[in-house]
Amino acid sequence: MPSISVGLIAAIVLGLYLLSSIKILREYERGVIFRLGRLLPAAKGPGIILVFAPVDRMVRISLRQDALEVPPQDIITRDNVTLKVNAVIFLRVIDPNHAVVEVSNYLNQTSQFAQTTLRSVLGEVELDELLPSREKLNTRIQSILDQHRRTPNGASQGVRLWRVGSTSAALAPSPRADSGKVG
Repeated sequence: MPSISVGLIAAIVLGLYLLSSIKILREYERGVIFRLGRLLPAAKGPGIILVFAPVDRMVRISLRQDALEVPPQDIITRDNVTLKVNAVIFLRVIDPNHAVVEVSNYLNQTSQFAQTTLRSVLGEVELDELLPSREKLNTRIQSILDQHRRTPNGASQGVRLWRVGSTSAALAPSPRADSGKVG
């Protein structure tokens, strides 16, 4: 009698383990699987996949296009005019394995690099050139960002920038000199 209950308990535990190993990935998701710490060659999904908990770890990656807002940047143009410029970047993961393995956080890295590139590129033009050549500047920023989306060893980071656009440019408030009043 005890062997039947032990067998039954083992079957129930095994059944629950198998049920907990089932993962469902949506059409726009892929699962990057690490088996004993090693990356499997291809991302899994969409649909039903098995992830065996102590051996496998899965990172879900969305393949949908993301809009990444670049925070307002203070930019000094070539003619020493201070502007506040906002931008937006549209990007999409094209290779989930590289997006997970090559960089620790591809969204944060893209945002940080976009901020520095925005300041650098717009700092090279004069205020009068900024608005008429906005599309040309956006294309230049996108090409610089695309060029740096590769790791030092030349591998792709798995992310494609679809469009870069500056959303607004306004004169930054000028600092006022203190009038020297003692109140």
